[in-house]
Amino acid sequence: MTHRIVIVGGGAGGLELATLLGNKAGKRGQADITLVDANMTHLWKPRLHEVAAGVLNADVDELNYVAHAQRHHFKFVMGRMSGLERDAKHLILAPHYESGEEILPQRTIPYDTLVISVGSNTNDFGTKGAAEHCIFLDKRSAAEAFHRKFLNEYLKASQAPGVAPKHCNIAIVGAGATGVELAAELNHSAHELVEYGFDQIKPENLTISIIEASNRVLPVLSEKASAAILRQLKELNIEVLTNEMVTEITADGLHTKSGRFVPAFLKVWSAGIKAPEFLQGIAGLESNRINQLVVTNTLQTTRDENIFSFGDCAQCPRHDADTPVPPRAASAHQQAKHLARSLQRRLQGKAPLPFVYQDKGSLISLSKKGSVGNIMGNLSKDFTFEGKVARFMYITLYRMHQFTLHGIFRTLLLILRDRINRRASPTLKLH
Repeated sequence: MTHRIVIVGGGAGGLELATLLGNKAGKRGQADITLVDANMTHLWKPRLHEVAAGVLNADVDELNYVAHAQRHHFKFVMGRMSGLERDAKHLILAPHYESGEEILPQRTIPYDTLVISVGSNTNDFGTKGAAEHCIFLDKRSAAEAFHRKFLNEYLKASQAPGVAPKHCNIAIVGAGATGVELAAELNHSAHELVEYGFDQIKPENLTISIIEASNRVLPVLSEKASAAILRQLKELNIEVLTNEMVTEITADGLHTKSGRFVPAFLKVWSAGIKAPEFLQGIAGLESNRINQLVVTNTLQTTRDENIFSFGDCAQCPRHDADTPVPPRAASAHQQAKHLARSLQRRLQGKAPLPFVYQDKGSLISLSKKGSVGNIMGNLSKDFTFEGKVARFMYITLYRMHQFTLHGIFRTLLLILRDRINRRASPTLKLH
């Protein structure tokens, strides 16, 4: 019987792994590759903040799993993982409903090798009112919901021309990459909306506040990179409040531990992540306090050598640090490429290879106004750079993802399509 590899989760890492394995083992008939995801389409998660701000049309940028699977020699199954039978080697998928009607029943999928790469959800740490009043930018639907609310505020204001300009407040909890990049893109959108005639909310009357519990923005980066980002945020007139822990969120705004109140009609929580709840102790596998599956340096779960996990939903050790591999798209990209090689070795009866994480630094996009790069390495140690070079390298990260999925020729066609679309249509999504 042909070896069955089932990959759960079609995010950046899972889709890259299915594509790489399909192009090799699937095409040669060495393995049956199956990708499982709860959605029919893929959108690169690091771009959700662009969807929220309206600078990216997800309908144009999305990838259809069914068509992609057919081109790259693997199968796609729509479904949401709900359980696991390790002894029988069966993955359990929950029933799928549409408008109350059961479209797909509960199903099981047999596997020989299982790879879990289901990503992460936002972690609000149990903060009072966060779930009720904040938008969590961890799914496409949430990003589109934010954009609709943001645009609706401008639409409502445009119905009262001639009156005093309206003031608008947006609060973002967390000065990590998502929070910082969203703030910059919203500032850019505010200026473009005025150009399109939505001038009842002037850019100077849109207050964007970032609230961060630590003492600086992007605390995972060097102090030099953090300072460069803070300087650019201030140039964009974005309010940054550090050393402020949010304790409660209401319909009107945010309360902090220091007693401060930040008014806001739109509130975004981007202060932490956790793996999906169903992974906590699933089928006896070891998991940590934020539901991540604990894996060895080969990306195998600690209690089952036939189950691998990587990306945001896995706690993977580092060879050069006490902390685990950070939950970044770049990390999942490295792990997917490694695991593709390792699983092909496994098909030949060879032992999986240990994964060695390479911290190549971080790139933060501050819309078209600028970007900041923080490069790590033996020669540079810690080199921070800004401007067009940083912006180019940030865009290159996404192109690398596309290259892995489509190859160089199709990626070049996609780049050409994007340039044509930018010239032929508005740069801001207005619906």
